[in-house]
Amino acid sequence: MDIKTKEKAWTGFSDRVAGIFRCIDCQGHLQTTDAGMTCSDCGREYPWVDGVVRFVNAQEYAGSFGFQWLKHDRTQLDGENSRRSELDFMEKTGLGPEDFAGKLVLDVGCGMGRYAEVITRWGAHVVGIDLSRAVEAAARNLADRDATIIQADVFKLPFAPESFDMIYSLGVLHHTPDCEKAFKSLPRLLKPGGRIAIWLYSAYNPWYRASDFYRKYTRKMSQKTLHRLCKIAVPFYTVDNAIRKVPLIGRFISGTMRMVLPLAQDPDPEWRVLDTFDWYSPWYQSKHTYEEVFRWFESCGLEDLHVANVQISVRGTAPRTPRARSEESLEAVERCAG
Repeated sequence: MDIKTKEKAWTGFSDRVAGIFRCIDCQGHLQTTDAGMTCSDCGREYPWVDGVVRFVNAQEYAGSFGFQWLKHDRTQLDGENSRRSELDFMEKTGLGPEDFAGKLVLDVGCGMGRYAEVITRWGAHVVGIDLSRAVEAAARNLADRDATIIQADVFKLPFAPESFDMIYSLGVLHHTPDCEKAFKSLPRLLKPGGRIAIWLYSAYNPWYRASDFYRKYTRKMSQKTLHRLCKIAVPFYTVDNAIRKVPLIGRFISGTMRMVLPLAQDPDPEWRVLDTFDWYSPWYQSKHTYEEVFRWFESCGLEDLHVANVQISVRGTAPRTPRARSEESLEAVERCAG
């Protein structure tokens, strides 16, 4: 590896960020090397591959996300003509640019970097993690940004406690085998007064029921086959819109069709394919209520709970008193982490 390549490889690993990394086996400090990161205590090595340090050996249950984000690696990125991802982030978190300037932020399930691009534009340094190969797309998309992208498992995160000013995870935790456990792995990583915001699929919507039946089969399909089927479904958007305009019975027929065969209704054809694939391909897809999510936050000692404009969006704050001085807060975080 030549000097220029090494410099590019470690662009995101400034002293501020490199110091928070810990071995997932022994919690020892990690040191950067030409080949990746190495634990100073047990010697375990984490290789740098295709621009990303890998803390896992495989995508496991997240392979469909690696497929979709490598194929749609720029579909949802904001540009000169669109700020959809920025608006979506604000809707789902209730947060804006003033909340992120100068902050160290953890993006849990960064995908191809859709939201991380927004947050870096707002002046934060983002550490993005994803279990899937989507990190390769994120590393490319954020190569010139203040961002560090790694491949890691939410259940074995390689960070020291109290490392981040902010954590967010939008549309991700419900795709893990245990959404509650995945969430509870995060609050211990917040600095005192740090905030965490999540968005999960809602259990209140009956629209999900038919698609849950289809997902028993679609999640077992080859990703290429399912993606082709999603492309075939694109014209149904035009058909559905035409039916909705039929006087008296149009909206009823359209609503029935959407319940029987739920498909993405985005006006942009590429977004429709992506969103439909995203819905039917994941191996895990749980739905949740505000009541249970609030219990998760409270059991972790999080305060100042808020809901945003989109179900199920919840935000909370870590106690501002340093945890070393607050036995009650420390006990809550320990219970939360299991």
